[in-house]
Order: sequence, then structure tokens, then C-alpha cells
Amino acid sequence: MLTFATPLQAGGGFLYWALVFFVLAIIAAAVGARGVAGISMEIARIFVLIFIILAVVALLL
Repeated sequence: MLTFATPLQAGGGFLYWALVFFVLAIIAAAVGARGVAGISMEIARIFVLIFIILAVVALLL
């Protein structure tokens, strides 16, 4: 019987949520809510960094 290993899939939604927060930041900046835009951009940046770290770890394993 053959057994298949499942790949590392822990970071599936990070890139999606980074794009969601980036779009939210762009809309908030266009409306004039600079505080919301800054916070959304910071959250998007953190999600992108987590995605990159998880992608590198998955490629190395």
C-alpha cells in the first residue's frame, strides 16, 4: 500500500488576507481615513512577511 505525504499547507490564507487589507488601505486612503489606511497597510505587510517565511520553509523541507 502506498502512503502519500501531505505538503506543508499552514500558510494558505495569508496572501489572500494581505491583499484584502491592502485593498482596504487603498480605499481608506482615497476616502481620507489615514489612520485606518496605515493600520491596514501594516497588517498587510505582516501577512506578506509571514507568507514569505512560510513559503521559504516549505521550499526547504
